[in-house]
Amino acid sequence: MKQAESLLDRDRWQAVLRRDRAWDGQFVTGVMTTGIYCRPSCAARHPKRQNVRFFVGGGQARQAGLRPCLRCRPDDIAADEAGLARAFALIEAAEQPPSLAALAEAAGYSLFHFHRLFRRATGVTPAAYARARRAERAAKALKESETVTEAIYDAGYAAPARFYADAGDRLGMTPSAWRNGGRGETIRWATAETDLGTLFVAATARGICRLSFDEDAEMLAERFPNATIEPGGEALAGLVTEAVAYVEEPGRAMTLPLDVRGTAFQEAVWRELARIPPGETLSYAALAARAGRPGAARAAGSACGANPIALLIPCHRAQRGDGSLGGYAYGLAIKRALLARERAGD
Repeated sequence: MKQAESLLDRDRWQAVLRRDRAWDGQFVTGVMTTGIYCRPSCAARHPKRQNVRFFVGGGQARQAGLRPCLRCRPDDIAADEAGLARAFALIEAAEQPPSLAALAEAAGYSLFHFHRLFRRATGVTPAAYARARRAERAAKALKESETVTEAIYDAGYAAPARFYADAGDRLGMTPSAWRNGGRGETIRWATAETDLGTLFVAATARGICRLSFDEDAEMLAERFPNATIEPGGEALAGLVTEAVAYVEEPGRAMTLPLDVRGTAFQEAVWRELARIPPGETLSYAALAARAGRPGAARAAGSACGANPIALLIPCHRAQRGDGSLGGYAYGLAIKRALLARERAGD
């Protein structure tokens, strides 16, 4: 148990040293020598590590006899989160992206303060977040609507032009192809034997869209039932050779071309996974916080599970908050082996 706690506390202390605002609301830092507790992002000079205890929230810190910092005001976080929740609800309910003024009014803050608060919480502007959410609704509508035209209006677009501009950029293929299981796309595949199992590589003309262990062309066809699925042959040889090198040396710099898309949150989690140094791990809770959704540890785990390109998006570096490895799509033996290889390469 002590080991699991030390792993979590290590993540927390690193967040304090970075003054990482994404962790605000996840815990407070209690400085036992001064009797004060702070947000992780507090701008005050860092205390000595041995004088610090971490608390789940201000209530727990007050029970320990501490008082809130007058500089970072950690107890104001609840009000911030409530205001952001109202803004998120307005974005979800609106057919068109709400104006900044409307969102700020719903949150109960000035335009400037709300914009800064929203960007700090999500990593993007309110306008960019609203566009991403509408694009997610578009992807969902394309799967569920009878026609592309119907999907355009179901997703909240007033006209087709804006829909095609947004969807073409985010989905990586035309809306019709997305709606029709990859119709019009050609996806080539190949396999290679590695000491961790058979590596399956699939790519469009843009780049790798699937990298996995022990899968096959039939499973790829289930993902894209109307795409042209064909063996890659020599056309894929270079990509396969480099992909195999990632099995042998999973901590190497990523240079392969990719063609993958996810929801706004999935992509944010995937970016944070790529930022974890090779051989190190981060909890799902920490990933969620860094991706702009503190408290969404389960959703961060789901984003890891939805990762279409193993190794290249290193979801093997994610673990549970208690320090255990958690799950992995291709089995814990492969997850342990990848981490061991990264650590051996340090």
